[in-house]
Amino acid sequence: MENIYDLVIIGGGPCGLASVVEAKVAGIKSVLLLEKGTNHSQTIRTFYKDNKRVDKEYKGLESQTKGRVKFETGTKEDVLNYFDSLLDSENIDAFFNTEVEKVIKNGDIFEIYTSNKIYKSKFAIIAIGRMGKPNKPSYKIPPSLNGIVNFNLDKCGNNERILVVGGGNSAVEYAISLSRTNTVTLSYRKMEFTRLNDINLKDIKYEEKYGNLILRLGTDVESLENEEGKILAKFKDGREFIYDRVIYAIGGSTPVEFLKNSNVEIDDKGVPIVDEYCQTKIKGLYIGGDLITRSGGSIVFALNHSNTIINHIVNK
Repeated sequence: MENIYDLVIIGGGPCGLASVVEAKVAGIKSVLLLEKGTNHSQTIRTFYKDNKRVDKEYKGLESQTKGRVKFETGTKEDVLNYFDSLLDSENIDAFFNTEVEKVIKNGDIFEIYTSNKIYKSKFAIIAIGRMGKPNKPSYKIPPSLNGIVNFNLDKCGNNERILVVGGGNSAVEYAISLSRTNTVTLSYRKMEFTRLNDINLKDIKYEEKYGNLILRLGTDVESLENEEGKILAKFKDGREFIYDRVIYAIGGSTPVEFLKNSNVEIDDKGVPIVDEYCQTKIKGLYIGGDLITRSGGSIVFALNHSNTIINHIVNK
């Protein structure tokens, strides 16, 4: 007989992992987790620097978890270890290196399309994050610079002249971390930071005051060019500087094409339209995590979404 899962969860971040736990404790027997990365929590692994503090309270938002999965402020490593233990504690099918192309409802059954197989399920949860598709600048990046234009810290070395572009917490943390072994400039298009937590705001002011990095506020990059294997960054104010590497930390965007291919309705901001149970207009298809929040990636929000979704599925 054809294998039809009770629930397929797409995305192995906080919402996806919590959904696994909530589902199993609630008695949902057949659960499948699909994650395109090599492991769970790819956003945290890729975009958070080592020992980064991961806050329970986020921008003054709700900080109390409602479900079976609890969460406390800790380091990146603490959070990953905790999620490891959650995944190991549950008897589920989990397939990594598996990217989902679309989710289509056929009658009462969802068909989850991957590059080499179609999985079937009675219910489906989309728990992918915005940072799976990092924002890129509006201007073209010359292909010859691809190796030295990055969107995380993976390829960074030492003794480089680095330009970090962005004004959020990740940009500031990248700049401060890299400044220990490199010459770093942080460029932000606004005249002041508006999205930083108190600690990062204090730290960046300290680092600039003591000359540990260069801070350029009110500056915006207009284009990048290859100049003898290095990056010539041209700014809108007419200034030009040479760098060994440029790192963009300008947020992430909703994977609009995936949502459209799955017939999920989105608003004019690219945010999926869901009801109070995180259910799309396609009955039985849910979305949780920062895809449906306008205020950013709160882990507590993601965990609570999973509790809301699973309770609704069980009640149905």
